[in-house]
Amino acid sequence: MTSVAGHPEKNIIRVQLKQNTVLKVLRDSELAALEPYLTIVDCNKGDVLLHQGIHEMEQYFVLDGILKRVVTSPTAKEMILRFAAERDIETSYAAWRLKTPTPYSIVSVTKSRVAKLQLPQWVKYIESHSQVKQAFEFEVMQLMSEIMAHTITLHLLNAPGRVHRFVRKHTDLFERLPKKELASYLNLSPETLSRLKNQGKI
Repeated sequence: MTSVAGHPEKNIIRVQLKQNTVLKVLRDSELAALEPYLTIVDCNKGDVLLHQGIHEMEQYFVLDGILKRVVTSPTAKEMILRFAAERDIETSYAAWRLKTPTPYSIVSVTKSRVAKLQLPQWVKYIESHSQVKQAFEFEVMQLMSEIMAHTITLHLLNAPGRVHRFVRKHTDLFERLPKKELASYLNLSPETLSRLKNQGKI
């Protein structure tokens, strides 16, 4: 972990931060004011950024790679709620606001790089930057809506329908995701996903 300024690829990171779906509304001076609070983390596949059930929370901006939001049951059964790639955010803002433990983990699916800061620090920052606060809260609502739609899809659509919906909405991620992860997200076996692809039904 390192600061933006201390990172050997700081110029690339600054460009990536400016491209983030939430941070892109900031002026250069406003982004520069946020930069000292950010920590850059390089993750390997399987690294856990946020553990389910804790109260210490952080805000994440995805610079490279893919993360997943995953819920684990008491019997260790996992359900993937969403994926986040470059320019996306990950957060547990709703849980922080409600003063409840994190209801899910955030895990690196591939080799990834994120910029992060403590969630209370992020909230303090957006309280004084109304434009980014509005963009952030809209994005949080979008994510919640997306997860709800996905959960409904698992119940209402058959296997080909679930895959087609994912391809239509996330074409860029379809070839990049490990098939085991994608199959789990769609509540399919990897063999079923592979068969659908080989049969040309995707």
